[in-house]
Amino acid sequence: MTTELLFRDDAYRRECEAEIVALTAEGGIVLSRTVFYAQGGGQPGDGGWLRLPDGSSVPIVNTAYGADRATVVHLPVPGAPLPGQGEPVAAVLDWDKRFARMRVHTALHLLSVVLPYPVTGGSIGDGDGRLDFDIQEAGLDKAELTERLNGLIARDAEVRTRWISDAELDSNPGLVKTMSVQPPRGSGRVRLVEIDGIDLQPCGGTHVRRTGEIGPVQVTDIEKKGKQNRRVRIRLG
Repeated sequence: MTTELLFRDDAYRRECEAEIVALTAEGGIVLSRTVFYAQGGGQPGDGGWLRLPDGSSVPIVNTAYGADRATVVHLPVPGAPLPGQGEPVAAVLDWDKRFARMRVHTALHLLSVVLPYPVTGGSIGDGDGRLDFDIQEAGLDKAELTERLNGLIARDAEVRTRWISDAELDSNPGLVKTMSVQPPRGSGRVRLVEIDGIDLQPCGGTHVRRTGEIGPVQVTDIEKKGKQNRRVRIRLG
């Protein structure tokens, strides 16, 4: 049993029809297909609603992969009445929250271009995010980084995805910038996110179609997290 991951092919799709194929012992709901991003790679799982045929809805607070990594589990508000296995539902995203995360995620790809150092960690919020870099003290300046980052955003470059095989990725290890999070594998192919003329790296997350959709970004803090680790935080708007 697998869940069809519609968000991989179209991050702008806000809802889909699906069938409940299983209920977990913890009260999670497994769907046949979903537009909800499953938590991973520093990006939180999506929330939203499952709309039932009678017009009622089950609020979803998080989404995660099942233990088999082939299914996606939608986690409802504790105590919510659960629909039955085999029931049809409409999975509806909390779009405002998802879109903010898409903008932040794409901005962090650009930040990895502004600071071309190995990435040791990262996190995506609902309007902010951060990357950790393996870099010695280099006189990093928030105002300068903000200017360079917004310069890349203003180019309104196209963001697109394509797939390569595991073997192709193995022969091009320089594509992987993250030291702590490896690209999702297991299906024999790996998804690349390309920002036209700017960046190319493997990533399973959701992104905007053009960098101009990110809008203005500010570098809000630069923290020392070890001898050779610097945490750079950004915020939308």
